[in-house]
Amino acid sequence: MSAQGSGEADVHLTFLPDTRRSLVAVQFVRRRKWWITGALVVLLSPVVWSYASFLARPGTDGWRVRSVEWVRDHGGAGFVNATEHWWYSHHQPPKGGKPSSILTKPVAGKQAAASPGVAHLAPPPNLHPFVTPALPAEGVWHPAGRLVHGVPAMYVTALRPDAVHTSLATGVAWLDPTLLRTVMYAGVQLPGGTWANQAPIPATLRAGLVAAFNSGFKLADSRGGYFAEGKVVRPLAPGAASFVIDDTGKPIVGQWGRDVDMGPHVASVRQNLALIVDNGAPVPGLQDNTHGRWGFTLGNKLLVWRSGVGVTPSGALVFAAGNGLSAETLANTLVNAGASRAMELDINSEWTRFFIYDAPDPAHPEVVVGSKLVPDMRSSPTLYLEAETRDFFALFAR
Repeated sequence: MSAQGSGEADVHLTFLPDTRRSLVAVQFVRRRKWWITGALVVLLSPVVWSYASFLARPGTDGWRVRSVEWVRDHGGAGFVNATEHWWYSHHQPPKGGKPSSILTKPVAGKQAAASPGVAHLAPPPNLHPFVTPALPAEGVWHPAGRLVHGVPAMYVTALRPDAVHTSLATGVAWLDPTLLRTVMYAGVQLPGGTWANQAPIPATLRAGLVAAFNSGFKLADSRGGYFAEGKVVRPLAPGAASFVIDDTGKPIVGQWGRDVDMGPHVASVRQNLALIVDNGAPVPGLQDNTHGRWGFTLGNKLLVWRSGVGVTPSGALVFAAGNGLSAETLANTLVNAGASRAMELDINSEWTRFFIYDAPDPAHPEVVVGSKLVPDMRSSPTLYLEAETRDFFALFAR
């Protein structure tokens, strides 16, 4: 018994120190995990707070869009751009296919009944289709939206941008500045600050609202500046493509410092990249994006949603937008619509928008209903009647 007892004691004395050391080690590991967790919480709290605050900001963007924009604004622009480029590179529009419904079911126009003495531009000539044989509605203008003094102030049409992607159609709008007044509106987040003309479009002005469309890239990516209401948000860049509105609401598109410049009658300027159309022709270098003049967000050859605006020799404004456009086919479309100078605006399906407004009840012209220039544009026509995040342009009856 004594030998057995001595053996038990020996066993006890042999393993007890190891057990204690094991318990100490386990406690140390547990404490270290808590220390690491606590440190991570401390380190990540500002990030979580920043992200949550970004999601809670006013605006019309959904949480997915806000999440991407948060990553872009917090050092992840290169990652987002590379991801978007990869995605679009592997998800290009299909070749061939049936024509878009916008070409088979064109918008019905209103009959004009002009008041005597109303000055306005002559209606635009129909466009020459890029695809043969052309469809009956392709390139044919139709009056759209509310009449101004009994005259159509806007005409719209659609055409396929190339002979390869025949299921896609680009929407085109022609607007008469002699009948319409253009206003640049700030978004509730971009460009930032407080403005007299800020989203949403006030209910008191909607009785004259005819159309509205998106502006350009975010200012950090635009390679240009922003001026409105006597304030410079970002310095205006010499040589940049510029959408300029004077104090009468007349718009013009041109190269800053050559075609347009600052003066006492300039009400607002929105710059974005470089001109894509000059002297009535697409500018050289569009395919190769020479010197990055047309941005780095997506390559110019990728076929994506794009939008652009130009001015004709008569002073009319022309807008084009659609899926499956490269910078070059967008430029070709604007030239086809008569633009002598034109600039690209925003790209990507989230930001490419053009809405046409009308009032279903003539007794209540302020109660407007919007429609899309291209039916598969993603955003709702109510967007600019709400607290829209980004800046945009609106056109009102004079």
